[in-house]
Amino acid sequence: MRLAREGYPFIIGGLVLTGAAWVISWALGPARGGWIGLAVAYALSVLTLFTIWFFRDPAHSPPADPAVVLAPGQGRVIAVSEADEPTYIGGRCRKISIFLTIFDVHVQRSPVSGTVEHRVYRPGRYAMAWRDKASEDNEQASVGIATPHGPVLVRQIAGLVARRIVTDPSEGDSVVRGARIGLIRFGSRVELFLPMDWEVTCKVGDRAVVGRTALARRPVPPTGPAAPTSRGREAAGGEVAP
Repeated sequence: MRLAREGYPFIIGGLVLTGAAWVISWALGPARGGWIGLAVAYALSVLTLFTIWFFRDPAHSPPADPAVVLAPGQGRVIAVSEADEPTYIGGRCRKISIFLTIFDVHVQRSPVSGTVEHRVYRPGRYAMAWRDKASEDNEQASVGIATPHGPVLVRQIAGLVARRIVTDPSEGDSVVRGARIGLIRFGSRVELFLPMDWEVTCKVGDRAVVGRTALARRPVPPTGPAAPTSRGREAAGGEVAP
């Protein structure tokens, strides 16, 4: 099983503590309270196994159809709507929100191929990620991707437990559909913003698998590729992500 690199410190630390707890419980024995050490060892074993499972990073083969827009996050689709997105899309757009529980894969992947021309981090609160206000108030990082068919924005939003957002690509980097673009530790939310002429193919309540599930389709030009479109906007009041 492939693991996200951000999980290595937690996994190694858990393995060391678990091993030490088992050695101590064995050395003490039942007569000297070793049962307490045994209980701790079992608890640490379960926690370490959960940590390994949490930081899993499964690889999926995206659909062959290049017009398909992939899920940037894994979880349940909690909203499909229209919204104004002024920082990069520059106006009205389609918005898909995905809620990630602590049991979901927390690696994010690019929904489309293109060039990153917008990367902004904004500090904020850590409210429940399924609430609509989380989109406005919570800590978040945004990645805008220019494609030949229009701009696409992925927003990583921290949740109640999440305290660290990792965003991989920098401005100017090329990204490939299905490639990793970041990770949010623990419960969180991922939002996808698309041009109005792109067709949404998912609905509220659907389960999305990151890098594999089709959420939308971009327009297919009748003859040849469309001219490149660059619609990046300067982020208002944001901080450039580290």
